[in-house]
Amino acid sequence: MKKILIIRFSSIGDIVLTTPVIRCVKEQVPGVEVHFCTKAAFRNIISSNPYVDKVFCLEKSLKDLLAQLKAENYDLVLDLHNNLRTRILKSRLGVPARSFNKLNYRKWLLVKFKINQMPKVHIVDRYLDTAAPLGVKNDGKGLDYFIPAQDEVDLNTLPATHQNGYYAMAIGAQHYTKRLPIDRLIELCEKINAPIILLGGKEDAAVGAMIEMYFSTEPYLSIQRAQANPTLAIYNACGKYNLNGSASLVRQATAVFSHDTGLMHIAAAFQNKIYSIWGNTVPEFGMYPYTQDFEVLEVKNLYCRPCSKIGYSKCPERHFRCMREINFDFTLPIPGTSM
Repeated sequence: MKKILIIRFSSIGDIVLTTPVIRCVKEQVPGVEVHFCTKAAFRNIISSNPYVDKVFCLEKSLKDLLAQLKAENYDLVLDLHNNLRTRILKSRLGVPARSFNKLNYRKWLLVKFKINQMPKVHIVDRYLDTAAPLGVKNDGKGLDYFIPAQDEVDLNTLPATHQNGYYAMAIGAQHYTKRLPIDRLIELCEKINAPIILLGGKEDAAVGAMIEMYFSTEPYLSIQRAQANPTLAIYNACGKYNLNGSASLVRQATAVFSHDTGLMHIAAAFQNKIYSIWGNTVPEFGMYPYTQDFEVLEVKNLYCRPCSKIGYSKCPERHFRCMREINFDFTLPIPGTSM
């Protein structure tokens, strides 16, 4: 029996993007035992995955983690993170290893000089290339995300306005330059004009509350009554559910609007229709939704995009045109049709 360790410390979306590697290794390598190593904060993303035999977590000490991993006597390490800490682990484990090529030089060229030498290959397929010497091939089944039964959200517990269909909108992102400003989020909600659930962490709850309040007070309600078409209803779920609960709401949505963030990739795992919103980052980095049914909302050919492969706390150019000038031109499926 082979025993293989897969390492990806962070973050939500990146870990979800490794799930085809986990599944393909487990299903295609005879008798293999698959272990996964991540940060403790992300354990729940992997702990319910039936293709993972054991999960190890980096808590505080790399030394303690190393001791646990050494006791397993691995045959191979697949390093899908490839940073300083994973290189230390590989070195001290002293077993054969394969490492993901992050293409940092090509990313730097794209950010610094807008020279695009990135391969036209999704990062999932590049992750799978890391496992290719095992004879592993892409099975075409996409991403995985497994929700424990206790975290599934019963739609009957939602407001009555959202029980027969809704759109999910993930309003958060780790960096400011990857998030629409609040006035543009409101504009997007108006464009959707249907029941919407706002998703995000506790840090997004205040913005969600402001959007919810905007659409539940005068003069907006007067406009809706005058039109005799009060279809737009906002439910601010930011911070009210754990990640699995938010994933459940994503899974049951008619379609999902999301910035370049983890919930976008979770939506792709459920094959949702996705409208992905891009500010300072670009799909050319290879981390667009891993699904056939998605639309990209972005300002193409803007001279300063991408300004970072990750993001900033404010726009370096001070105009934030990458988010300010996105054209919300899209066609929506009818609420409830994908549920």
